[in-house]
Amino acid sequence: MKQIKKNIIVVGAGPVGLLCALQLAKNGIPVTVIEAEPELTIDLRAGTFHPPTLEMLDSIGVTEAMMEIGIQVPRWQSRDLEEGLIVEWDMSVLANDTKYPFRLHLEQHRLTPILFKMLQRYPHAEVLFSHPLLELNQSDDEVSLIIGNKAENLLFTGKWVIGADGGKSVVRKACDIEFDGYTWPERYSVMSTTFDLYPLGYADNAYMSDPIQWVAFFRMPDIGPPGLWRMTVPVDSSISDEEVLTPHYANQVFKRALNGQLQQDIPIVHQSVYRVHQRVAKQFRKHRVLLAGDSAHVNNPLGGFGLNSGIHDAMNLTEKLTRIINEDANTELLDLYERQRKSVNLKYVQEFSINNKKQLEEKDPSIRQDRFAYLRKMNSNNVLRREYLLNSSMINSIQTANLIS
Repeated sequence: MKQIKKNIIVVGAGPVGLLCALQLAKNGIPVTVIEAEPELTIDLRAGTFHPPTLEMLDSIGVTEAMMEIGIQVPRWQSRDLEEGLIVEWDMSVLANDTKYPFRLHLEQHRLTPILFKMLQRYPHAEVLFSHPLLELNQSDDEVSLIIGNKAENLLFTGKWVIGADGGKSVVRKACDIEFDGYTWPERYSVMSTTFDLYPLGYADNAYMSDPIQWVAFFRMPDIGPPGLWRMTVPVDSSISDEEVLTPHYANQVFKRALNGQLQQDIPIVHQSVYRVHQRVAKQFRKHRVLLAGDSAHVNNPLGGFGLNSGIHDAMNLTEKLTRIINEDANTELLDLYERQRKSVNLKYVQEFSINNKKQLEEKDPSIRQDRFAYLRKMNSNNVLRREYLLNSSMINSIQTANLIS
């Protein structure tokens, strides 16, 4: 078996893995990314970028390219199926808190080519597709990986390994790290249409509560104007995947969600159905192996926290790893990475995403009305509105993480 020495090996060429590699390469550190798939993959689930994420990506020259093709969302809505619009949140109240007082909608699979292209500028960085991780072992001094290859398996050895290979992470499993949490009983479905919801009063992002089937609406750029309207809904266990993936089912859901505003069938251009998990890895670090992104934590999509949190992991981790490699800093910095990112995920990402889901699906009429009153009260007060948006935009989560020592 051919043995090849590497410096840092990143497993997974998704946005988190490529961002880790790019940040390291920009700091002069040789890095190799291995990816099991033959090319960059398409994932239609994630696509909302919050202000602090845009600030982080701006620091390495990525945000400008994203802005050229993404949709800026300065306003988003809280809605209810029966009552309609509850409040519209105006993120301009955060103008003194961030350079980007808006959400940016951009499909995840349109970010990865940007990162990949930028990474290719560095001769000391490489991305190897169709190279699945088969086995991982580590000693005090290095990590050994057996990598699949068409011709023959390869043995890579490196000083550090970053596992950014998703919720089913081979790296996490190879390190025997528990993935604490649970799987939601219902599945989620994502469906997209070219039908325009603007004339019906919808902002580019709207969350609609309903005790039977809540809905999250997003307008995504797709391949260009006017883009696509995407809808995420929970799916009852009595309905088969085959039925969920029919245009008939999608149209039924759209018509119900729009509560009489839509009579005719509309074009459905994409449908998917998947399981949703709330889990956090027991460890984000095991000796010379670090976890980031979905390999370290997964959550339901309500609030758009998952991908953003993964990007926050990547920037935090690579800043510390750079100091260790370039400045001979103590490796205990990586324990700080684990404390900061695990803590904020448990106390912020998991808690807020679960709470968002519970609020949207609340069945008790009195509790629902109390929530609507609470939202209206916050939105009518500048101080309360700003505090609410500091949380929902993840600005507070970054500040919280930075305070952990």
